[in-house]
Amino acid sequence: MTLANLLSESQIVPELASKERWSAIAELVDSLVESEKISAADREDVLLSIRQREETMSTGIGFGIAIPHASSFKVDEVVAAFGRSSGGVQFESLDGEPVFFIVLFVVPKDQFQTHLRTLAAIAKFLNDRAVRGDLASAPDASAILRIFESRSTR
Repeated sequence: MTLANLLSESQIVPELASKERWSAIAELVDSLVESEKISAADREDVLLSIRQREETMSTGIGFGIAIPHASSFKVDEVVAAFGRSSGGVQFESLDGEPVFFIVLFVVPKDQFQTHLRTLAAIAKFLNDRAVRGDLASAPDASAILRIFESRSTR
């Protein structure tokens, strides 16, 4: 499984409207509802799961990256959304800096190994400074998706 397999253009927000953590998370969950990866009826439950996880420790891991995530009975497969903010989102990151790239994902409950593998794959992908540079300069969701696709084959 690669990030490219988890994303479609409708799950990519090329410029987040939100400037703070909770509204950015909601904006990305809304993209999952709009792309029918999460039902509208399950939106609040999924948001609550992510919020509970996020309150234990911020998933703003540094280098302008955040990876909010949770497990939930409301999904049958891993679902993900990507958001970019040129101005930065205040995310209470571990380094105290704003976040420019957010990958949100939800895995089915009781799939701990899948959860860890997904988290590791995202962190490894975004750890590459060249990838972050390419994502920062991509003009739209289509170009962002192409970056995920081209980098996942390397």
